[in-house]
Amino acid sequence: MGPSGSGKSTMMHILGALDTATSGKYYLDGKDVTELSDDELSDIRKEKIGFVFQSFNLLPRTTALRNVVLPLIYLGLPHEEREKRAKEAMRSAGLPETHDLYKPNQLSGGQIQRVAIARALVNDPKLILADEPTGNLDTKTSEVVLGTFQRLNRELGRTIVLITHERDIAEHADRIIFIRDGQIIEDMRMHERRKANEHIEHV
Repeated sequence: MGPSGSGKSTMMHILGALDTATSGKYYLDGKDVTELSDDELSDIRKEKIGFVFQSFNLLPRTTALRNVVLPLIYLGLPHEEREKRAKEAMRSAGLPETHDLYKPNQLSGGQIQRVAIARALVNDPKLILADEPTGNLDTKTSEVVLGTFQRLNRELGRTIVLITHERDIAEHADRIIFIRDGQIIEDMRMHERRKANEHIEHV
């Protein structure tokens, strides 16, 4: 979390191996990303990182299933394997099989974002980066999408890094990091805060 211009997007680009930090080290899954070549960074993005954007970035004339399959084409997987993994990702994101052949204009905002989440999941990433993923959604739909992220984290062990301006959205996370002027000004573990609140209520 942080105000506009605080460095959230820059941090996201560095974590996503899209930009290189001017100093310091960044380790992802035990590898120092700052030492990798452009080709190696490309492999990291394909194999270890999933991206979910506020604007969804789906191909409008393509079915939900084909949108999810797309990242696997770049991995060179056989057609049957691509279809199998795409369908598994869609089920993990909470989309029923009946929606596989729908195009984006036939889906609700929440369903479209779940397609985007499935696309991020399909390469079985260690890390999912979500940039304002609920920014274009109403409150009820946002809750559904956030529930999907929580389940992916708690049941499937995915690490989710989510950028948001909204405190109520951030409070779904286990940890909130506040950034201002490119500096971390607060790092809050939510379970510790919840325990403290429980103690106050008990007293």
